[in-house]
Amino acid sequence: MAKQEQVSLTGNEAVAYAFKQARPHVASAFPITPQTEMMHKFADFVANGEVDTEMILVESEHSAMSAAVGAAAAGARVITATSSAGFALMWEIVYVAASLRLPICMALVNRALSGNINIHCDHSDAMGGRDAGWIHLFCESAQEAYDNALMAFRIGEHPDVRLPVMINYDGFIISHTADSLRMLSADDAWKFVGPYKAAYSVLDTENPITVGPLDLTDYYFEHKVGEIEAHKRAFDVVRAVSAQYGALSGRGYDFFESYRLDDAEIAIVLMGSTAGTAKDVVDAHREKGVKAGLLKLRLFRPFPAAELAKALAGKKAVGVMDRAASFGAWGGPLFTEVRSALYGADRQPPVLNWIYGLGGRDCDLRQIDSVLERLADAARGKSGETVNLLGVRL
Repeated sequence: MAKQEQVSLTGNEAVAYAFKQARPHVASAFPITPQTEMMHKFADFVANGEVDTEMILVESEHSAMSAAVGAAAAGARVITATSSAGFALMWEIVYVAASLRLPICMALVNRALSGNINIHCDHSDAMGGRDAGWIHLFCESAQEAYDNALMAFRIGEHPDVRLPVMINYDGFIISHTADSLRMLSADDAWKFVGPYKAAYSVLDTENPITVGPLDLTDYYFEHKVGEIEAHKRAFDVVRAVSAQYGALSGRGYDFFESYRLDDAEIAIVLMGSTAGTAKDVVDAHREKGVKAGLLKLRLFRPFPAAELAKALAGKKAVGVMDRAASFGAWGGPLFTEVRSALYGADRQPPVLNWIYGLGGRDCDLRQIDSVLERLADAARGKSGETVNLLGVRL
């Protein structure tokens, strides 16, 4: 295991250091709360000569992703970052990045989407882009944000994948909160990430290619199949890269973290920083003799349906906590994925949903305690609402 430095950093600072250690050729940036400080820190590294990166300051987030696509198509390792409405403004080009199979790495510092204007955390921005073709990694802490940011380059740039990757971490809760974490040395991080080997370059005149042509009924479907297959291959790559990083850092990662889940009868499934609070509540219920557990999802796209179904097999009730609403749908985005994964399983458990924390609303111990109590009732066959709202004032 590599020697590491114990440091105190905010999540934004931690990701900026990871991006510096990956030595990107190009960084395109436009400010938006709560992402801004991440790129401010990275800009410090550029200005101080600590990283040889071309920093492109653009006029909008749409331009930031456009510049990222152009640089990546030219053969560069590229980073960018955004939040909330900034991500929404990138919308058209987010799809283009994945369709062109460009392994751009983007920090998405999760923040609620308007309206009304809100600068605090929920996952509505990430969920808006869940079908855009990007790999989605979610983080519980600044440590996980740093680690996932380093792994994102190896995952996205792998020749079997060649897809852009977004590192999701909760706005303010992680982005602006100082935390203790262990950081690899610059040399060890670089040995892990390694130099970028572009699959193609639009500047290679000896091997000319066409980028962004009109793609009508004769080939468009087949090109989409290429993206679909790349996501399937990504599972093995994520697992292999995570194992290599675990051997280097001592911090193991997989598609998800199972917390006291093996013998659990009831279980919560969620993503992001709320997992830390939920673990404390699970511990408290264990002390009372309740067999409770937690599954914290790290890899949301591609969705590890088979592995998740196996991990939740035999549970008497499962509760899914969504930090985003899917308006007009029956339940939140994570709920529909989990319920679909469990559909048809032997002894399929009841799967209940809680929408929580929208616009940064606190999710405290008491609220999660109520989720586990409701799951215990469901495990005993007591009926109730399937889709619920958590923490709403009556």
